[in-house]
Amino acid sequence: MSDKPAMEVKTWLTPFNIVSGSIIIVGIVLTILRFTMGLGAVTNLSNDNPWGLWIGFDLLVGVALAAGGYVTSAAVYLFGMKKYHSAVRPAVLTGFLGYSLVVFALNYDVGRPWRLPYPFIIQQGTSSLLFEVAACVALYLTVLFLEFVPAPLEWLGIKKVRELAVKLTLALTILGVVLSTLHQSSLGALFLIAPSKLHPLWYSPYLPVYFFVSSIIAGLSMVIFESTLSHHFFHDKMDETHLNENQGVTLGFGKAASLVLAGYFIIKVMGIAGGDNWSLLVTPYGIWFLVELIGFVALPSFLYAIGVRNRDVKLIKWTAAWTVIGIVINRLNVCLIAFNWQLPSSQRYFPHWMEIATSVFIVTVGIVIFRFIVTKMPIFYEHPEYKDVH
Repeated sequence: MSDKPAMEVKTWLTPFNIVSGSIIIVGIVLTILRFTMGLGAVTNLSNDNPWGLWIGFDLLVGVALAAGGYVTSAAVYLFGMKKYHSAVRPAVLTGFLGYSLVVFALNYDVGRPWRLPYPFIIQQGTSSLLFEVAACVALYLTVLFLEFVPAPLEWLGIKKVRELAVKLTLALTILGVVLSTLHQSSLGALFLIAPSKLHPLWYSPYLPVYFFVSSIIAGLSMVIFESTLSHHFFHDKMDETHLNENQGVTLGFGKAASLVLAGYFIIKVMGIAGGDNWSLLVTPYGIWFLVELIGFVALPSFLYAIGVRNRDVKLIKWTAAWTVIGIVINRLNVCLIAFNWQLPSSQRYFPHWMEIATSVFIVTVGIVIFRFIVTKMPIFYEHPEYKDVH
């Protein structure tokens, strides 16, 4: 009996729990500072730079990387690709947590969380792109919750409600695709009002199209990336179906990502030609633009194609991680690096360490919740009582 408490303490004191617990404690302290002392105490934001890391990373990057939910659901339920069915629940869970954390993080930047519903019930700013983005994100978060809810209902054994939720799958998938198309493109459209602030190589009338197409790339790559990490850390939670279909999902999504990346590369070049910005490619910003375009668009498209052709699953998985990094760089370029590019360096924005720590805290919260859910609920396996209705 005396050994049991010692074993429990030893079980809890894992490297993951120690690191994540430390990050969460620091994050809670920073949260208190933010909401008691204001933005100035924890950020480097100013009137010249009102949008910082919490918008560039937590919002723009978060929304893009959470696109795997609508991409995978559309592939399986709208286009009939049933061979990817095992990827739906992990993708929907990742999307649901991603959008939830986007809304959570938005409160740090905007403040006054209790006033978040005001635009919908008191001041309907329907002519604003931000209103459209907010409305679509709120609705799509609801859709993702309803798509995700069969898993916890199976875990809790609530069969009748679960049956009702499953019957809504097709309608929810269609609604999710429509809402995602709207708000993914609208996030890019936000920057159309700032042609004098965004560098000409990143500014284009095609920005809404860029953001939407790149969200598809992000969704496909994140499904592969998340699947790779999940198979490494949660291999024991997976049934034979998930284990056997993993290679097919990786190859199929890798092929799709290669094609979409190739199309994205073409429309990016069309944007340069449309603005006649060829001469800017030899400037310092132009070189950085080429690094993004060639290193994180053309290169992964080629590597995905090679990986699919040679059935090199390992290469595809590494390419997915590289592509995810490219999506992060693109969103930060548009929102931060290439924004206000004409300001002197002394007035340029660089995030405060507390902003970075807060973003790390938010990501850590998402990882902890994801770990809890996949450990307890039927995400990587089919519940034995519902195998005939999956």
